[in-house]
Amino acid sequence: MENFFTRYSDSSAVFPSFPIVQPNCLGSWDVFLSLFHSFTMLPHPPLLVAIQDPPSRRSVLPTFPGFLSFAPPPPRRPRVAIYVSRMLTQHLSCSTVLHDSSEMLSVDVFSPEGLFGSPHRSLRVTSVYLLHTNHPPYRSIPPEQIFSFLSYPHLVLGDFNLHHPLADPCRSLSEREFTIYTLLRCHF
Repeated sequence: MENFFTRYSDSSAVFPSFPIVQPNCLGSWDVFLSLFHSFTMLPHPPLLVAIQDPPSRRSVLPTFPGFLSFAPPPPRRPRVAIYVSRMLTQHLSCSTVLHDSSEMLSVDVFSPEGLFGSPHRSLRVTSVYLLHTNHPPYRSIPPEQIFSFLSYPHLVLGDFNLHHPLADPCRSLSEREFTIYTLLRCHF
């Protein structure tokens, strides 16, 4: 079986696609290991894995061969982590962008020749895990901090802990969920 990256052996490579996986590991090492072992069976493994609620021990993430791991710095337990394939970093430049929260992390991907067949030289991927709070705005990170304006494409992935009323019309929303839904509807 040909390796997906064999065709892109020079530094000016343009990846035709950008496979991303965005799971919630529920803080479980078993879920994490099962997920990453499943990638070894794929003909096109993900280049980026944005995890919500990753397992950690003393704020240290588990490692897996072929991936670099990034998370917000201690002292709090990270609520998000981004794993970047080493194959991607061999061809493109990647840098982390830290935010003032353990629930949000970004990675900027850069290529001087453009990314994925587009004229865009940069892409930001942000992983978010929103937690409910008991005070306004009833979420741990305000939308304007998550959806900041950039001059290049920005992909936001995450667990927003939102429940749209149309997804399950028989379910009644809590007052807090309804407030969040109303606030987001007004802004977006």
